[in-house]
Amino acid sequence: MSTACSEGIADKVRAGGRLTREEGLWLLQESELLDLGELANAVRFRLHPEPVVTFVIDSNPNYTNICKTDCVFCAFYRKPGDKDAYTLTVEQVMEKVQRAADLGATTVLLQGGHNKELPLEYYTSLVRETRRRFPNVTPHFFTASEIHTMAEVSGLPLQEVLGRLKEAGQLTLPGGGAEILSDRIRRRLAPKKGGVESWLTVHREAHRLGFKSTATMMMGHIEEDEDILEHLEHVRSLQDETGGFTAFVPWSFKPGNTPLEKHITRHALPTKYLRVIALSRLYLDNVPHVQASWFSEGKKTGQVALHFGADDFGGTLFEENVHAATSFVNKTTVEEIVTLIRESGFQPAQRTTLYETIRRW
Repeated sequence: MSTACSEGIADKVRAGGRLTREEGLWLLQESELLDLGELANAVRFRLHPEPVVTFVIDSNPNYTNICKTDCVFCAFYRKPGDKDAYTLTVEQVMEKVQRAADLGATTVLLQGGHNKELPLEYYTSLVRETRRRFPNVTPHFFTASEIHTMAEVSGLPLQEVLGRLKEAGQLTLPGGGAEILSDRIRRRLAPKKGGVESWLTVHREAHRLGFKSTATMMMGHIEEDEDILEHLEHVRSLQDETGGFTAFVPWSFKPGNTPLEKHITRHALPTKYLRVIALSRLYLDNVPHVQASWFSEGKKTGQVALHFGADDFGGTLFEENVHAATSFVNKTTVEEIVTLIRESGFQPAQRTTLYETIRRW
């Protein structure tokens, strides 16, 4: 596309028009980085006029690392019988939720491996006990692939599994397990996890039952730019259908200690991440929020992303083990997040899982 065409794309976006996949690919590959960021920021302020950046006080513990799926990008999982394999009891998980609640967490994102030894009652008990003991904590539990494992083990359809989780008190789902929503890539990264429709179907059914969820994307491994656009197209299309996504959360792959590590020839540089953040804000015109990740990208890049279309700064992540298994560790406090947001020129605001404001600084 020519410079005139790029100006035409910008005019189209400013007028509220929807990007085509071809236009999105051009923006990702050819546009001037600062021009792309400026355009995304304009859309961000059209959607959220106040100079407020939100964050959530949360923790991301795990209930088991036993998994049958053998994803080549994962350093966290263990096979049954491995010396460091574990599965926590419901009481042990509640101790982790208690520690998070004591630190002020209002959200706990609980996930684990695909452990076929766990019955559906284990998962519903985790939800029910969290709701009973910690009424101020939202159980933001279980990715799409974990829901599929529950259905496989219980012999129940997905809708019934989700219905039982909802009956126990669960109302939101995290967007993990999407990786890249391209069957070509998923066959190489996680052939046992299922194709694109496997992830989409869980979120579609959850939305139909009244759940809200996030959509995520893991970039910077073996995908091509066309795969990123396919991923965004799937998210946008499902959001058109259900309206159930609250936010989009991209992050870059961490290869340490993973089987995929030796096959990675290029990593996602901060500039590529910023391009993806900006493109996400422009392409996902129907998703309310885009999240910058201080955790996966580093605090400075996270701050810059707030000027490339992101309006949320993620969470405190008091406990996190999946990235830590790759030897990548990044920690913060509520006070530091507030400072980082302020330094970026925005007003910090604590939010709930559903993006309701709790407090402003």
